[in-house]
Amino acid sequence: MTTVDPNFSAQADREARRARLFTRINAADKWFQVLGLAWLTPIAKAAAGDNPRAQGKEIWRLLGVPVLAIVGFLLLWGVLAPKVQTSLGAVPGPAQVWEEVVNLHEDAQAKAAKQEKFEAMVAKRNEKLIAAGKADQVKEVAYTGAPSYYQQIWTSIKTVFFGFMLATVVAVPLGIMAGLSPYANAAINPLVQIFKPVSPLAWLPIVTMIVSAVYASNDGMFSKSFLISAITVTLCSLWPTLINTSLGVASIDKDLVNVSKVLKMNTYTKITKLVLPSALPLIFTGLRLSLGVGWMVLIAAEMLAQNPGLGKFVWDEFQNGSSSSLAKIMVAVFTIGIIGFLLDRVMYALQSLFTFSNNR
Repeated sequence: MTTVDPNFSAQADREARRARLFTRINAADKWFQVLGLAWLTPIAKAAAGDNPRAQGKEIWRLLGVPVLAIVGFLLLWGVLAPKVQTSLGAVPGPAQVWEEVVNLHEDAQAKAAKQEKFEAMVAKRNEKLIAAGKADQVKEVAYTGAPSYYQQIWTSIKTVFFGFMLATVVAVPLGIMAGLSPYANAAINPLVQIFKPVSPLAWLPIVTMIVSAVYASNDGMFSKSFLISAITVTLCSLWPTLINTSLGVASIDKDLVNVSKVLKMNTYTKITKLVLPSALPLIFTGLRLSLGVGWMVLIAAEMLAQNPGLGKFVWDEFQNGSSSSLAKIMVAVFTIGIIGFLLDRVMYALQSLFTFSNNR
């Protein structure tokens, strides 16, 4: 007679639940990687009881070492900053920079309240005119106060995405042409090699003169400074996408190309069903590079075009020369770096959604 262990069923259920938990953790790890939170995976596995010692090493590598490096950087910065003297005084340390972060936040709140009050006054005035039967005198008055720091950040983000989208619309079709046709590649390649190294500071005067000639006023959807900055971003950021798209299309498996010929696919079907799906990983790599280049270029373009974004903020503080200017510029530097990282993560998230690439 065989004796059945009464705890066997309960133990099997526990193992099944544990296996499902680790399956979920492994599935979530893909998105932790996308968000730059890979250290959450070993923490979750350690909490679930998976070899705490091994997971502890991973936590130390993915979280402990970076945090230690950041703390070391802040300590070194705090020690060395007071010893470096400039025309505006000593270089601000972490405490002074954080103080300016708080000041900029409070200033943004004050400006938002001021704008809200102004808009409420305009709305109240218009309501009185309508009630008095003078609807013909009703008009919208735009708020002309200085933009807040958050508004300048938003202006920069809008500008870089507009320029990036223009670059994508131009670069992807040209890259597909160059990848599919050796003649198109021979025609496009010299232009890429000539214009790719050109600095945004060289493009800016040309773009400014063209936009000023074609776009006579600041009325309409976009201002001159916005267009100048965005087009400069386009001219400097389209090359990585063009090159990677061409390379991705040219490296498609020849067997697939032969199959398309056997099936007698037309050009549109061949591109949408064969070329783009096969080349997407490299296309997205180019898009990520282009967005990074565009974000770097934008700051210089905004400085000179006076587009009211982060570049203009840095330039204005440099010209201002007050005791807090250097700390504010350093706040902008960290802001630019953090936003650049987030933009890259956004592109990587899109790449993970639409491709099977594991590149990071």
